[in-house]
Amino acid sequence: MRFSVCAFAAACLLAGCGQQGPAPKAAAEAEAKPATPAVPPELADVAQTLLGSETDVLVFGDLAKNGKQQILAVNRVRKTPEGVAPGTLVTRAVVAENENGKWTELLRCDEYLKNPKGYLALTPLDPVTGWRLQYEQDGAKGLVLYFTPLQMKGATHIQPIGVRWNPATKRYQSLDRSFENFLLEVPSLENARATLR
Repeated sequence: MRFSVCAFAAACLLAGCGQQGPAPKAAAEAEAKPATPAVPPELADVAQTLLGSETDVLVFGDLAKNGKQQILAVNRVRKTPEGVAPGTLVTRAVVAENENGKWTELLRCDEYLKNPKGYLALTPLDPVTGWRLQYEQDGAKGLVLYFTPLQMKGATHIQPIGVRWNPATKRYQSLDRSFENFLLEVPSLENARATLR
């Protein structure tokens, strides 16, 4: 009888150990996923000042590889439109930089793509109400952004507009269709419309 009680206790102990098997697997999966760094409160405050209370900071740091602190903040589309694949869908986005304790807006995406010098090349002439935003951190070139309008009048295939920091001009500018060469801004969309006519 004593043997069967010991065997029963050992079986229960082993069964209990067997149930802990998935925990190490879950721990290994958690370690495999990189932790998203928490946004410091002062950067969240800057983003809210620029875009309002429903703002997310996507990335921050030396985004342009120019030695200065920058943030990429967005207002997300609240509900994914019908027929649009999910992703980072935004109504507005801003890249801002800290220059000696003062934050300056370097790039704004709302109905148009703009920097302090004007409208970025390839910006649609008609207002855009939502954008798909994709971005990557290039080790040498810094933050590369791709803005694709969610909807455009009469367009069947909409190409993304590449935007990157241009160290020569010291501002964010759009890229040509090869995503290699920078394009100049236009001071007014009215000038662009007149040129097209």
